[in-house]
Amino acid sequence: MSTAAEASAETADVVVIGAGFSGIYALHRLRGLEARVVCFEAGDGVGGTWYWNRYPGARVDIESMQYSYSFDEDLQQEWRWPEYFSPQEDLEAYANHVVDRFGLREQIRFSSVVNRLRYDEDANCWHVHTDRGDHVACRYVVAATGSLDATNIPRWPGVESFGGQSHHTSNWPKEGVDFHGKRVGLIGTGSTGIQVTPVVAETAEHLYVFQRTANFSMPSRNRPLDPDYEREWKANYPERRAKMLNSVSAGLFDMPQRSVFDFTPEERERIMEEAWNSRSGFRLMRCFTDTARDIAANDILAEFVRNKIRQTVHDPEVAELLCPDTHPIGTKRICIDSGYFEAFNRDNVTLVDVRTNPITAVTPGGVVTTAASYELDVLIYATGFDAMTGSLTRMNVTGVGGRDLRDKWQDGPTNYLGFLVAGFPNLFMIHGPGSPSVLAQMITGGEWQVDWVVRFIENMEKDGRTRVDTTPDWEDRWAVEMEKAADMTLFKRADSWYMGANIPGKPRVFMMYVGGFDQYIRRCTEQVDAGYAGFVRTA
Repeated sequence: MSTAAEASAETADVVVIGAGFSGIYALHRLRGLEARVVCFEAGDGVGGTWYWNRYPGARVDIESMQYSYSFDEDLQQEWRWPEYFSPQEDLEAYANHVVDRFGLREQIRFSSVVNRLRYDEDANCWHVHTDRGDHVACRYVVAATGSLDATNIPRWPGVESFGGQSHHTSNWPKEGVDFHGKRVGLIGTGSTGIQVTPVVAETAEHLYVFQRTANFSMPSRNRPLDPDYEREWKANYPERRAKMLNSVSAGLFDMPQRSVFDFTPEERERIMEEAWNSRSGFRLMRCFTDTARDIAANDILAEFVRNKIRQTVHDPEVAELLCPDTHPIGTKRICIDSGYFEAFNRDNVTLVDVRTNPITAVTPGGVVTTAASYELDVLIYATGFDAMTGSLTRMNVTGVGGRDLRDKWQDGPTNYLGFLVAGFPNLFMIHGPGSPSVLAQMITGGEWQVDWVVRFIENMEKDGRTRVDTTPDWEDRWAVEMEKAADMTLFKRADSWYMGANIPGKPRVFMMYVGGFDQYIRRCTEQVDAGYAGFVRTA
């Protein structure tokens, strides 16, 4: 880049990338530092995940009273959630309300995709470019790009040739899609496919669900929010928010006290049945202390859920195909649903096993497997994301010495405390690899991480420091801690997107810290209190 071009760059103190819940909060907090802040957002509205994922049935899987901001008491008290588990439209409306209530919209540049991030060592600044021609030079970058942002569509032969409508669930048309009288193919049965299936089945002429991997799902039992429940929550918000920060998942769940083997088979069955029939099926995962780390204990819990599937689905062969047997329960994202398994009792829904008979091609008329061809009018890709790393690596990030982040991460995403990558100074990640990310409640986790970053920047300025980096040695130390935490669990037994297994050629590395959100807070705080151990701060 020419000197003249660099000199013409707009200047700011901080660039925030992404206007999801963490990016919105970062804007709010940074304004308190009286910093010049620019936020780039790829969409034309705020909400991040809840802007992009408009697919039928899109709904949060954490109770709304918890899945919300805590930073403003008036906001907490005044906002009303209609349901226990909020749908996409309510969450998007909430994000817009917050942005307008706190006057943040004017700082956001919409429909602006960051396509280049370059660190200038001599000037100690980042040059941020977008596809619309923006060029901002700034000291700090806060990458609030999310864990699930970079869309993944497998490259089957003929994907571009399909003659009907095709949509990835993360880029759903705002006007919606009409399924009446249509033959619909849905590829993918993760959490998104599980939400889509029962809704599309209601109106489609026929729905073909292409399943490679069966997944565990539990009933959400969603319903209108009880006013008394809401009032009780709001009356006790301060105490509950504090407990959330001291929990393993940044949420409030009853924590188990005893092993599954402390109970007789009849007792454990009763305990699991009560959890299954409770306000949320998620409680089932908190029944016993050892189901996340002991495969024998896990098998008991998994078989309980498989039996529920067998009881629900009328066709025994279909039921067995829907029973997960390739991974321990909880090692892939647990889903909650509203009638997913029941949908397969409908005459207009067909389950297609593409583990046994893989998809070989997409044609102008539909999908071909090794066993059959399926004529379709609409094709839905619920095929997930290049998770955790894709949102950053797709931005063409270069750090010290012009090193490309893709090269740095070719064997897996190195980082320190989930915030910094060695050789990429002043670039802070939120919900990135190395953090608890999606294994903790995202709004609470994002608030804490943003607060930590803003305090860090504030202290940098007070101390007369202008640059912070880490070292490969400290990245290695954090990697060891992460590995030890993961090795105490069963997570590595699954070919999950937690491991990058859904992207061909991506290194198989467990990318999240699973030691607990409370322990993550403790470790981050300890390192700062120990004289910024692991951080290289320079003037």
